[in-house]
Amino acid sequence: MKNNKKFKIYPIIAPSALSLKSINFYLVKRDESLTLVDAGMNDDVCWNALQQTLKENGFTVGDITGILLTHHHGDHIGLVNRITELHPIPVYAHSKSVPRLKREPDFLNMRIEFYKQLYLEMGCGKLGDKQVAYLFNAVDNNKDQKLNCDIIAITGKQWLNFDVIEFPGHAPDQIAFLDRKEKRLFSGDLLIEHISSNALIEPDENGNRMLTLVDHIDSLKRCLALQVNLLLPGHGNIMKQPGPLIEKRLNSIERKSQKILSLIESGISTGNELAKELYKQKYISEFPLVMSEIIGHLDYLEYQGKVKKQLIEYVVYYQTK
Repeated sequence: MKNNKKFKIYPIIAPSALSLKSINFYLVKRDESLTLVDAGMNDDVCWNALQQTLKENGFTVGDITGILLTHHHGDHIGLVNRITELHPIPVYAHSKSVPRLKREPDFLNMRIEFYKQLYLEMGCGKLGDKQVAYLFNAVDNNKDQKLNCDIIAITGKQWLNFDVIEFPGHAPDQIAFLDRKEKRLFSGDLLIEHISSNALIEPDENGNRMLTLVDHIDSLKRCLALQVNLLLPGHGNIMKQPGPLIEKRLNSIERKSQKILSLIESGISTGNELAKELYKQKYISEFPLVMSEIIGHLDYLEYQGKVKKQLIEYVVYYQTK
């Protein structure tokens, strides 16, 4: 990978047995700073990959001067506590990341109530109840995932020599870091070469449903307009000239949206029934992801004015306009 002398990138690629293929994070050397962009999973595979990359290039953990986070998901923040406990350094993230990274009780409880109401409205029944119970238990089970360090909210459109670009959709707090001179983008999970990135349904800070697929489409289009030379994602291969893949993803979204619209035209009218019809066995094995996908498309169709909805006894029914 070509780099100018003042801005050198050291990819850290930790293998993953999951469909993600790899967990990617990056060391960036610029002048006297050594910045870590994202921090992998909290496991020995990622820790050893970080140590190996540091060693190969003549660095140690003590040389890292700061950590930039693209978003709050566990496979991007996992080593933060381990690093900062050894070597206290600044950790920077979007302001929307803070209640999630700090696992603030009021926010987590609001989020559980959000999904309880959402799965009720989508007609999800027992599987919805099961997922809500899982989220409730996760508040205690995942308390060790809380970041113990101070988190500095990123403000403005430039930070640590990067242009900061908000790319919500996959996560409400997702941001990317652009090296404008070389047109290289650290993009989090906005675009992954071998799989589509999910636009996960989430509440905003007031508990209202965000139009995550609408946001994701807008983020992809704005990324396309940047015409970056190199896209450094959170998983899979680093991509040169990602424009054609972005266009492919946008076209795929439109095809799926049309397929869901056709199912509604055939008389399938609730989110739950649409999910079962479209995803079959995956509806059970990947319930939260499947429902997020379906709800995102329903919101997108409603946003486009192609469907309307009616609330009947707590359940939302969709029909074409």
